[in-house]
Amino acid sequence: MPDFYDKPLIRYPIYALIGVTVIAVLLLYFYNWLFGLLVSICLVIALYFLKEAVQSFQTEVEGYITTLSYRLKKVGEEALMEMPIGIMLFNDQFHIEWTNPFLTSCFDEDILVGRSLFDVADSLVPLIKQEIESGTITLHDREFKVIIKRDERLLYFFDVTEQIEIEKQYEDERSVLAFVFLDNYDEVTQGMDDQARSAINNKVTALLNKWAKDYGVFLKRVSSERFLGVLNEHILSKFEENKFSILDEVREKTTLHNVSLTLSVGIGTGVSSLQELGDLAQSGLDLALGRGGDQVAIKQSNGKVKFFGGKTNPMEKRTRVRARVISHALKEIVSESDKVMIMGHKFPDMDAIGSAIGLLKVAQANGKEGFIILDPDALDSGVEQLLIEIKQHPELWSRFITPEQAIQLMTDETLLIVVDTHKPSLVIDERLLARSEHVIVIDHHRRGEDFIKDPILVYMEPYASSTAELVTELLEYQPKSLKINMIEATVLLAGIIVDTKSFTLRTGARTFDAASYLRAKGADTVLVQKFLKENIENYVKRAKLIQNASMYKAGVAITIAEGDDHFDQVIIAQTADTLLTMNGVVASFVIAKRNEDTVSISARSLGDINVQLIMEALDGGGHLTNAATQLEGHTLEEAEERLKETLKNYLEGGTN
Repeated sequence: MPDFYDKPLIRYPIYALIGVTVIAVLLLYFYNWLFGLLVSICLVIALYFLKEAVQSFQTEVEGYITTLSYRLKKVGEEALMEMPIGIMLFNDQFHIEWTNPFLTSCFDEDILVGRSLFDVADSLVPLIKQEIESGTITLHDREFKVIIKRDERLLYFFDVTEQIEIEKQYEDERSVLAFVFLDNYDEVTQGMDDQARSAINNKVTALLNKWAKDYGVFLKRVSSERFLGVLNEHILSKFEENKFSILDEVREKTTLHNVSLTLSVGIGTGVSSLQELGDLAQSGLDLALGRGGDQVAIKQSNGKVKFFGGKTNPMEKRTRVRARVISHALKEIVSESDKVMIMGHKFPDMDAIGSAIGLLKVAQANGKEGFIILDPDALDSGVEQLLIEIKQHPELWSRFITPEQAIQLMTDETLLIVVDTHKPSLVIDERLLARSEHVIVIDHHRRGEDFIKDPILVYMEPYASSTAELVTELLEYQPKSLKINMIEATVLLAGIIVDTKSFTLRTGARTFDAASYLRAKGADTVLVQKFLKENIENYVKRAKLIQNASMYKAGVAITIAEGDDHFDQVIIAQTADTLLTMNGVVASFVIAKRNEDTVSISARSLGDINVQLIMEALDGGGHLTNAATQLEGHTLEEAEERLKETLKNYLEGGTN
């Protein structure tokens, strides 16, 4: 131990004190030598005892430190050998050089030194090779958090089994709210006598109560068509395992009573606040209904959504009450705006352009100036003939403007109507969405997670064949002064014909009603056929694509383009349609390049396979029988591999 007096902060003050004392003693000698001698003797005695005290103190401190060092060393050795923390040293070849007894006991082996990590704990090696400081592994049914010190080739093991079990218990017991909705209860029971209505009501209630009792769910009926369910995460995981079989059970059991009732379920999960759970559950139910019903939407706090079900086509509504209400609301909103702008999706097809022209007539019928936004640099070849015909009608063509012109004309009172899409990423120009405070969405696609923010009016009906059908119904409830000329009616009819594949797919009674209305307004079917004509070059391209088709699974046909040829989206879609007409094909997928950076996949089915779910797994979307996706930065081979992996998960693991 260093001498106490070696420290400058101690030594210099003592020197100064001694110097002052010596001077004082000398002064005493000067005045009285006898008194000075007496003081000198006392001073010497005091200094002697001070030195002895300091030496004694130093001896005691040195003894205390020696004892403390021994104790610390002893504790360190005991901690190293006895504490429930595993310690392991390994070499560059991943052989164990040393472990403490606790870690040895975790492996149920007497000797670990010299053994290879590949033999005793192969899950440790990938963890060590990764550039991470810690990770969790399982050893003999116990969970360990491993802290890695690569420079020292040292591992620390902390048993976190109980912590993980507590966390899992907490996760399993978290509250979940569910809203269960009978999609078409009012329509199915409309016109039934009391006895029949009571019978179907009792059947559905019994099915749901049994389902709730079997799984431990609190279920309360809050209206004739709505139930409230309270459950936890553990019960929810069971539902996910059986893919919410209650959907199929209700549909099948009610069919025996000559009715077809389906369920839509919105579930909120992932938060502790009951109010937030309720908001998430309602949002999930809106999503499920917006996608056509007969499905479950689980909305999580991070915004992600899981979908289950959706195996059937949306049921067509028997009444037009909602169409009339929406049409009147649209009339009021248009009347309050200074002008109306209509925008479809990128590379608009006939349905998008036709429905935009129909809404242009709504604006004009209500005395407002209307414009249709069209990007001349992003046009689909399938609408070339249509635009050539429209250009022959100057009054109509003058209503078409570019996105840049639209931004200049737009004011705070301008109404923006988005047609044939509800996804911000798919509109012609997203800047217009950010610029406009008044947005209306009219679409016939099943609702996806990505949705335009805060629209003032939404009209989405997945049962409809096309957006043109929805717009045609809206036109019927507009002011009587509305006059539709031949070209406008023809374009609307073309939109319906294209999306229904000439009235063969997704066609209901109201589809024919809309077509009949347009025909009465002068729609020219011969002109529609002119719009649909294709050139020989496109026909040959389509034939080459079909030539490469092969059967991936029973009933599933896949064709992939050869080389670096680029294909128009219309050709890709038409190829998928053509493949679906072949014997034994229930679903078709066509993979081809749109441009250097984009691979397009078009999917079609006859209804047995939900191609919408498959395309959504590849960041696309659409309908149960008609869907597509665009993959950026993929090669054809990578796109094919992703598609086959998704198909495998769908066909073998259900429709999640």
